[in-house]
Amino acid sequence: MPHAITLRTLSHADARVCSEQLADVLIDCVEGGASVSFMLPLSRTTALDYWHDIAGGVERGERTLIVAQDRAGILGTVQLITAMPDNQQHRADVAKLLVRRRARGAGIGRRLMEAVEEAARTQGRTVLVLDTADSTAERLYARSGWQRVGSVPDFACLPDGPLCATTFFYKHCAPASAHGR
Repeated sequence: MPHAITLRTLSHADARVCSEQLADVLIDCVEGGASVSFMLPLSRTTALDYWHDIAGGVERGERTLIVAQDRAGILGTVQLITAMPDNQQHRADVAKLLVRRRARGAGIGRRLMEAVEEAARTQGRTVLVLDTADSTAERLYARSGWQRVGSVPDFACLPDGPLCATTFFYKHCAPASAHGR
């Protein structure tokens, strides 16, 4: 029987403690072809530096970091970026939805997206924006009520070098108070 999967929001201290596992998830996704800002080969040092930077953003209150895990460790992660200009304090970006290849197809991505949307509502963010270069992720977002804005050809590179299109999505979230909180 598979292990129970739990979701939790990491503090900056938790993010630093979990940086090795987070690096494992990032490396696995990039090695699997995910266009998430990194090129192959992705060194462990680069992956760890990235997560240490993210922990700093969590500490400064610029982002929320959510992970999915089982007894064996972290299986996936997503971020809510809330460091926005003064005229955009109502919105946030969703970034780096990452799920280990061995854990895909179990609903982890969907659960992480539900959790990041709830975090956004709790923080008073009513407009969310994300981008993706992955058709499987596009289907997940569309099924979850995200609206496709459009694609930009040759926006980024896949980890092994070729250019790829990136598709942008947005979603309106009702404030937490609208949910009886």
